[in-house]
Parts: sequence; structure tokens; C-alpha cells
Amino acid sequence: MPPRTPLAEWNPGLDDTITLRAAHQAMPGDDASAIPWYVRLLENPASPVALPGAVDLYGHDSIHILLGRGTLPPDEAFVIGVTMGASGTLRGWQEDLYTLAAQHCYRGGFRFSRTDIQVFRAAVRFARATRIRPLHVLPWRDLADRRLGELRALAGVTASALLAAYERERVRCPTSRAAQRLPLHQSPAAVPETDR
Repeated sequence: MPPRTPLAEWNPGLDDTITLRAAHQAMPGDDASAIPWYVRLLENPASPVALPGAVDLYGHDSIHILLGRGTLPPDEAFVIGVTMGASGTLRGWQEDLYTLAAQHCYRGGFRFSRTDIQVFRAAVRFARATRIRPLHVLPWRDLADRRLGELRALAGVTASALLAAYERERVRCPTSRAAQRLPLHQSPAAVPETDR
């Protein structure tokens, strides 16, 4: 078996043809014990003060895969922003609280820069504008054998909307390593015959 890609290099792209299970198997990563307490406090659904969109680690990783995002800080910012924005219950003060915590309380690779905060806020707006289904409540483990194209349709996420959002991010953050590796198109196998 070939060695796994380091987590910082992993980038799933927008391949509609693979299953969620296969994508998870290809994803390197740490287990839940590697997540600091301050992140779990706001982002874990078991926390009494969890913010809207809180989801367990398997669900969070599934959303990374669904959105075609890696694990660099801007990728995390986008995934968390979409998840919170799609929840349907995120209030302005909660969005502000999260940005304060992510920028000033989180440490190491979990801390967001000003640019990451911009990506997060853009992702919240994107989720609201595109009316994505609340992702934090999807039964991700039960959906593991479904193809990603089916899951995107189920969640109300279109590749064209994602690609447009990613182009806006590339324009806003041209030197960002995460933005430079965002998908430019769906995988060729996922494009319907009539579009080729």
C-alpha cells in the first residue's frame, strides 16, 4: 500500500465518482484526541456551549471531502464557515464569537489569520446564499457508500457554485497556498457526456 499523503498536502478535489468511504480511507489525519479542548468547546456537538453547525470529527472530515477542501487553515475556515452558515441558526453574535476565538484564543494550526477570517465569513455568506442543507445533521456514517456526486446533490451543493466561490477566493487571496490549489473544475469523469 502506498504511503499516505501528509495531512497538510491532502486535497480531495471535486471527484463526483468516488464514495465517501473511499475518500475517507485516502484522507490522512489524527484521531479526535488530537483536537484541543478549546476547539471542542465551540465545535463539538457534545459541548454545552457548541456553536451552530457543531459536528463530530467524522462529519467534519466528510464536509471537507464534500466541499473538496484540504486541511490548511483557509480550508478549515471555509469548511467551518459553510457548516455554520448552512445550519440555519447562526446569529451574528455567534459568528463574531467564533472569529474572536479562532483568531485570539485558538493556538498553533487551529488559529486563524485575518485572511482566514475573511474566508470563514465568505463561506458563511456562501452557505446562506446557496441554501445548502444543514450539513451537521446529515447521517454521514450511513452515507459512506454513496458517491460524492450523489451526496453533493443531497446536500444542495453544486460543483459550479463551489467553483465560483473558489475563483472568488483565488482572486481575494492570490498568494494563499490553499487558494492556489483549489479545484478549477470537476473531475472529467464527473462531467455529464452532454457537457464534454
